[in-house]
Amino acid sequence: MLKARLKLSNFDYHLPKELIAQYPCARREGSRLLVLDRAKGEVIHRDFRDIVDYFSSGDCLVLNNTRVICARMEGAREKVYPGSGGGKQEIFLLENLSGNTYRVLAKPAKKLTAGTKILFDQGMFSATVLADEKMSKILKFNANGNTRDLWRKFGQVPLPPYIKRAPEALDKERYQTVYAEKEGATAAPTAGLHFTRKLLEIIEARGVNVAYITLHINYGTFAPVKSDDISKHRMHKEEFILSGKTAKIINATYARGKKVFAVGTTSARVLETCAGRARQRRFLFRAGSGWTDLFIYPPYRFRAVDCLLTNFHFPKSTLLMLVSAFAGKELIFRAYREAIERRYRFFSYGDAMLIL
Repeated sequence: MLKARLKLSNFDYHLPKELIAQYPCARREGSRLLVLDRAKGEVIHRDFRDIVDYFSSGDCLVLNNTRVICARMEGAREKVYPGSGGGKQEIFLLENLSGNTYRVLAKPAKKLTAGTKILFDQGMFSATVLADEKMSKILKFNANGNTRDLWRKFGQVPLPPYIKRAPEALDKERYQTVYAEKEGATAAPTAGLHFTRKLLEIIEARGVNVAYITLHINYGTFAPVKSDDISKHRMHKEEFILSGKTAKIINATYARGKKVFAVGTTSARVLETCAGRARQRRFLFRAGSGWTDLFIYPPYRFRAVDCLLTNFHFPKSTLLMLVSAFAGKELIFRAYREAIERRYRFFSYGDAMLIL
């Protein structure tokens, strides 16, 4: 009954545009940290480097080690006859279907019909439109060698649409976590952008076990919820991996009665996907991989996550719904109001929130 009463408008809030971070903080660990204590209903304001104070020996920190690819590329449509084509064309990688064939978003989209050729790097390589789908295009790249190498060389960092500037050199480093390893994401797991290698070393020195999952975030993470009844929304699918080593670490954490800290909504979704429907928390996890379209919104009983580190999320977004399920909608919105009053920086390059 409660799910049916939740409307999209319940997850809206006003955010001054100047609080949307357009650049990262000068130092990764230099951002602010809002600590939300669910048990006490308290909001505490700290610096991100203070996060070490909230761990105990034997706890587990779960990080998403996906690596963002340069998923945006600019080219030009080929002129077939005088007056045809030739305009600029932007494409955004969504999914590798097979070999050199990809599903992409296109801008402008109407100009790309089946058979249209796009030229890149002054015609050194090209792609042909195989199919025109409702929301995307199917392209086949005509290039020698590995198409991924072309994306690495000529692609741009896929900054989210609310960052109103072109990608710069600094984004290649800062829109990537320091522990990024498994290439495949087209959006960053932004809660992890605050960590430095030194900070992780300090956390591990306190007896905290660091474990890694992989979830390749795709452009669907920015897809808006269009139904006013949020229970009718269908989540985008994302590929994930949970290794046997990580499963063992998490199971041992539960067995000792310690806490699992998920870094980001992506890590939380993988853990909750793999926890399955078991009622008991101990020894739930096994190695696994696949695709998850788990949509977490209130009310939801978390089985795997004790504490959640996250950034501040877009109004009406599925990410805001997930953190509302974790901490309670009223408490989350109270924390957001206080963050806005204190001029926290929001979204991908913004400040962080630790929910205990």
